Amino acid sequence: MARNQLENIVQRWRTTEDFKSEDHELFLNAGQTCIAQCDSSQLLDFIKEDANQHIVRSMGSGLLPALVNEVLKKDRSPAQYQAILNHLVQICSVKELLEILLQQVEDTDPNYIADSIIVLMPLIQSVLLRMSDSKAPGLALALDSLQKQISKLPVPYSHKQEKEDVYGLCRCCTAVLTFVQPFVQEAKNQDTNSVATELRAALLKFCMKSLSEPLLQVQLDREENLAEISPLWNFATEIMAILAVIQESLPKILFYHPFRGTDTILEKGACHPHESRACMAYLLFVQLIAIEVFPAVFSPVFVLRCNMEYINLLLSRKDESWILKGLDLYVKSLERVTDCSLPAELLELKQFHEVPQNLIKIMIDCPIQHLRGRSLLVFQLFIERLNGEAKHTFFRRIMKTSHHAGVQSIIIKNIRNQVELCRKSACQDGWFEGTWLISLLRDTITLPQGHETDLLHGMDRIMESLNLLRYLLIKEREISTGIWIELCHIAESYTKLLRVCLSMSKSYYGKELKRLREDNKTKAKEFKEASGKRSVQSLIVKTETLGSMPREAQDKVLQCALVTYDLMESLVVRIEEIIKESQK
Repeated sequence: MARNQLENIVQRWRTTEDFKSEDHELFLNAGQTCIAQCDSSQLLDFIKEDANQHIVRSMGSGLLPALVNEVLKKDRSPAQYQAILNHLVQICSVKELLEILLQQVEDTDPNYIADSIIVLMPLIQSVLLRMSDSKAPGLALALDSLQKQISKLPVPYSHKQEKEDVYGLCRCCTAVLTFVQPFVQEAKNQDTNSVATELRAALLKFCMKSLSEPLLQVQLDREENLAEISPLWNFATEIMAILAVIQESLPKILFYHPFRGTDTILEKGACHPHESRACMAYLLFVQLIAIEVFPAVFSPVFVLRCNMEYINLLLSRKDESWILKGLDLYVKSLERVTDCSLPAELLELKQFHEVPQNLIKIMIDCPIQHLRGRSLLVFQLFIERLNGEAKHTFFRRIMKTSHHAGVQSIIIKNIRNQVELCRKSACQDGWFEGTWLISLLRDTITLPQGHETDLLHGMDRIMESLNLLRYLLIKEREISTGIWIELCHIAESYTKLLRVCLSMSKSYYGKELKRLREDNKTKAKEFKEASGKRSVQSLIVKTETLGSMPREAQDKVLQCALVTYDLMESLVVRIEEIIKESQK
């Protein structure tokens, strides 16, 4: 039927170029019938015959959707259909072709995204390469459509998942790099004309989108990927290489945007430009991708200061991949800074205030254990990079703003470390000696809620405070630095109030433990007497009214509390002994 249809209508079409809507309909019906009947040879012969080129040029683009569907079918040989497609994209109207192909991208079946766009990308590329003045706008539209589909694909989170590539993200990333290469070369080789300028804008937008999706979600491991080329590692490398080619310099994107205001190329239709820059900073300074073309003229403190905006952005999210990148970028930025060289003035900058707060939130609230542990190490590294004045200022600020005993205990432990370091190295800055040290201790060695302080809740802070006092008293007794009297006043005031709290708490918990054990004896006796007289159900209900925690657990909690109070009291006694011994 298809052969007869073609033979009947082709004779008339060969004598005219004025095709009407009914001609288009007849052509599509005949072509689609050939495709449905798997008569690809006849259709290919017709498409390639010289006498039919004006017909195909005018009406052939309408066959694209049906041909693409045939190529995507796994149970048929797509070679002849692919040949037909390749011919059509070379002779049909580029405007019609691009519109149809992009519609195909948009209408892609969610279950076959990777297969569909991998078939469509070479066709779209061929169409774009035929364009002249409209090439750059067409490229921008095509990349936008392709990236919207690619962003729907799940990101592999392990080397194994990446290798298996079940959903095709890796294949798509490799294919889209091939897709953009001719346009990158054109933008590079013809960098003075307007088309090249517009191509660079389209490619820049593509690269920045790629940095935010999927590269921000990708777990990159430099050492692991050295053994075998990773598609996603290669994608990250090529994106950075394209940026280096189409942009004057990477620092222009990375460092100067926050201080220059709006970047019109990026902001116009851009996708999360700050997130993209954060990923770029991570790739540069953590994974060292494209670091060889990055100028080495910037000071470590300047790099850290610029990166703090990106670190803060990464740490403020709850995604594991974001937090890991933020922590790694923070570490690498701090490691570039000389030990103890960050001045106190930096702490007044917004980003230097927000990043430690985000670290503390992760340390306290993050449900992922290895992220909590990692953030603690980074927090400590940040402290070590501060100079004496900055440490003194930072410690005082955190003790006032943080209400978490664990965080406060870290600060107190660092105060002791700084005092010890100053005395061993004969430090001359004085921020952890003399009156500066005393003023810091007055703000630090306190019970914030007075005699109503919950000693168990504040156990970490209290134990570190007592250990610090004991250490300082012993050292001051051995090597007098002139702070003995003030130090004793602080210690006596603190231990006196703490003794009141300990007395009240030990009395309360002791009574609770005694009541619980007596209650247990009573319940055991009642159970023995009531066996056979009450239903099991009534006993269970009665037990549940005593609280959700099992009695054995309650007993252990109360015992642990009393042991903790004994430890605190033993430190209080030792501090009082040191003071008394020195007064004799």
